[in-house]
Amino acid sequence: MLHRTERTLENIPVGSLGLIPIWGSEELGTKVNDYLVKWRKESALEYKDDIAFEGYEKDTYIVNTKVPRFGSGEAKGIVEESVRGKDLYLLVDVLNYNKTYTLSGHTNHMSPDDHFQNLKRIIAAVGGKARRINVIMPFLYESRQHKRSGRESLDCALALQELVRMGVDNILTFDAHDARVQNAIPLSGFETVPPVYQFVKGLLRNYKDLTIDSDHMMIISPDEGATHRAIYLANVLGLDMGMFYKRRDYTKIVDGRNPIVAHEFLGSSVEGKDVIIIDDMISSGDSILDVARQLKKRKANRIFAAATFGLFTNGMEIFDQAYEEGLITGILTTNLIYQTPNLLSKPYYINCDMSKYIALLIDTLNHDGSISTLLNPNERIQHVLQKYKNGEEI
Repeated sequence: MLHRTERTLENIPVGSLGLIPIWGSEELGTKVNDYLVKWRKESALEYKDDIAFEGYEKDTYIVNTKVPRFGSGEAKGIVEESVRGKDLYLLVDVLNYNKTYTLSGHTNHMSPDDHFQNLKRIIAAVGGKARRINVIMPFLYESRQHKRSGRESLDCALALQELVRMGVDNILTFDAHDARVQNAIPLSGFETVPPVYQFVKGLLRNYKDLTIDSDHMMIISPDEGATHRAIYLANVLGLDMGMFYKRRDYTKIVDGRNPIVAHEFLGSSVEGKDVIIIDDMISSGDSILDVARQLKKRKANRIFAAATFGLFTNGMEIFDQAYEEGLITGILTTNLIYQTPNLLSKPYYINCDMSKYIALLIDTLNHDGSISTLLNPNERIQHVLQKYKNGEEI
């Protein structure tokens, strides 16, 4: 619903726009670039003779960069064209393990550490020439290590401080595991963007028989950490909310954490209701499927799982089985991180494309415009709900 034309882009651009998809995020970067090229071609005529809009309309905004590696596994960042005076947007997918490099004859898969290092290499290669550097890191690097308990490293906070020290002006991430990590860089731009609108749209597009009221549907938080997401979605859709909390055995430590003994449920009855479980990520999937089993025991109807990041670290077999058993009806995740062809082929999987949203954010920021309306999707969700209730195409 929110089109570029509906926003007032009165400010002149901060600088000529440059988009740098770091190795591993080219697919998403290309989609974002296509939107930017299309929109700016449409509006370029009104700025044709204005010197402040020099380089406003281009065939591509992608700046060519590469990160070649030596045989020892070491690397360097190279920017292959001038970026002087540009407003740069660096896009990085730290979870793209599909990229590989050779290390002393062995094939190594890229880890989040490797991707983060590549991001720093490109920032270093820019070398203070750009007007402004903005980092779009959909999955925030090390965001699961966001707080300290005992003697341990605070990796996410350290990474954010390092980026700021290197000259990064703004950091944009999606659905940060804990947004309070921005306290590490209190004087710098940090936004965490919720993809709730895209989830709602994806669900309504694919299921035409949903009744969205508190008698027929409910939002579930799978643990205490996801409660704020579930409360927001429940309030926006006008539904009830329930939550599980993980009862742990604090006398033992297995793989660095206390093992979960049981999932306990708090909330009103789910009997006969369609249920949306919302979280920031699906990692192995054990936790979300356990929650789904608990809900089925309580006679829930269809169960949909929505998570910003689908990591699926243990493969898709347990989800295939859950789908065949009728445990899960649909899984929604975004294309903000690498998706395997296997995942995209699943009948129960709904892919929520975020490229247009990222392009809107970049376009607005490049004009030094406010993105607060983009960050709060309430109006757009109400609009799409109304269309759904009227039987219109979404």
